[in-house]
Amino acid sequence: MARVTELICYPVKGCAGTSVSEAVLTPAGLAHDRSFMAISEDGVFRTQRRHPRLALIRPVVSADGARLVLGMDGHGSVGVDVTTSAPRRDVDLFGDTFQGIDQGEEAAAWLSEVLGTPSRLVRVPPEHDRIADGLVSGPSGYADSSAVHLLSVASLGLLNRRMAERGAPPLPMDRFRPNIVVDGGWAGEPHAEDRARRVVLGGAELGYAKLAVRCAVTLVAQEAGVRRGPEPLRTLAGYRRAAGGGVVFGAKFAVVAPGKLSAGDEVAVTEWGEAEL
Repeated sequence: MARVTELICYPVKGCAGTSVSEAVLTPAGLAHDRSFMAISEDGVFRTQRRHPRLALIRPVVSADGARLVLGMDGHGSVGVDVTTSAPRRDVDLFGDTFQGIDQGEEAAAWLSEVLGTPSRLVRVPPEHDRIADGLVSGPSGYADSSAVHLLSVASLGLLNRRMAERGAPPLPMDRFRPNIVVDGGWAGEPHAEDRARRVVLGGAELGYAKLAVRCAVTLVAQEAGVRRGPEPLRTLAGYRRAAGGGVVFGAKFAVVAPGKLSAGDEVAVTEWGEAEL
């Protein structure tokens, strides 16, 4: 049977993820996932596409979300008492305008130093009402699109085999920044997640939204915070081109029913469809 092999939360968009043994799946994804975001002074979101050093920032958020600590080797750390009552400001995410709550000068100064450019830290407001589109739509924080990114070990295995045929070294799972990694059972077939339409796992249920279109973030070595192309995009372009354009790897899901998840939970597909390739 298919099981959850890893759960990864990314409290700050673009920064390092934290692997957890259990997590609460909220309507907007894993608790605290992409709840914070680094932005420019004029409100445009920071991304590894332009700032790969974001990958080196390790966020740790308290269970209640009231305290956030950002750390990076060689730069110490900064602690933030998270505020949800400060004035809202406009933030730009892929050209769409949302609201963010600025988390103060100390966090801004630390981020500006480690990224080498003036930056601020904002949090999703409690009233954030963004709905990400897809076959099943649903709430989302500051994620690129849908709330949950699911990827199988088998899909990565096939990619690494194809890259080996080109003489390229294998890549780790963190290049693709999934939230839920699955393996075994139905997930033992590469890219079976493309066809999963309803997924029950732990005490929660997911609804398929769309395939995950991959971008230049996959070229960033997460442990080094530097871009190292052209893989995996070069190899993916040879066998994972989507009908609507771009290359795809993994699938995005909306949360149909919130609940608690744990590593080792069974992952059952209750409805299948055709892959959108």
